[in-house]
Amino acid sequence: MREKLNKNPMAQAGIVLLLLVAAAFMLLKGSGGEESEEAAPTEATVAVAGTDVSGTAVAATPGAAVEGAISAAAGAASTTASAVATPLPAPPLPKPVTNAYDSGKTVVLLVVHDGGIDDALARQSVESLGSMSDVALFVVPVHQIARYAAITLGVDVNRVPALVVMRPKDLSDGIPEASVSYGLQTSQGVEQAVRDARYRGPVASYHPE
Repeated sequence: MREKLNKNPMAQAGIVLLLLVAAAFMLLKGSGGEESEEAAPTEATVAVAGTDVSGTAVAATPGAAVEGAISAAAGAASTTASAVATPLPAPPLPKPVTNAYDSGKTVVLLVVHDGGIDDALARQSVESLGSMSDVALFVVPVHQIARYAAITLGVDVNRVPALVVMRPKDLSDGIPEASVSYGLQTSQGVEQAVRDARYRGPVASYHPE
């Protein structure tokens, strides 16, 4: 048999071809076995309840995929929160307020509830401002406070009645300054708040030894 193979080139080529086919079959079989044993990647999606925020991740194991999805959702939620927290510009003030401030008057806002007992008394307490020169008084019902947001947001008005007194423009170097007082004010207290806003003298400070 060996002698016939040695003397017959065609037989030799056939044997070699058969060996190559057998080797290729073994390689393909081994490769397929490895692929069937390898776990397919897992995709996970996590959504933040009550929002449109979600995160998706793909990983080799379910646990890693969920962890990645949570991280992605947290990052998206943080970005959304930052976007929501961006303050909108306040609307322009009513023209009478702007004109009064630009003319150098002391602008006073009294923010009140309509019909409240304290608010009615607060209205009475500011009546004395009519006798003071260069004072512009505006009584603002609380449902209209958004029109004055450029002032009320700056001093963080959070309850009513609220008395807001703006320092005259020429005393604040053109940068609006204001103070706010809450609750029932006496006429003397209101007048004093206006005087403090218009004070031009030096500010004394006390440093204990």
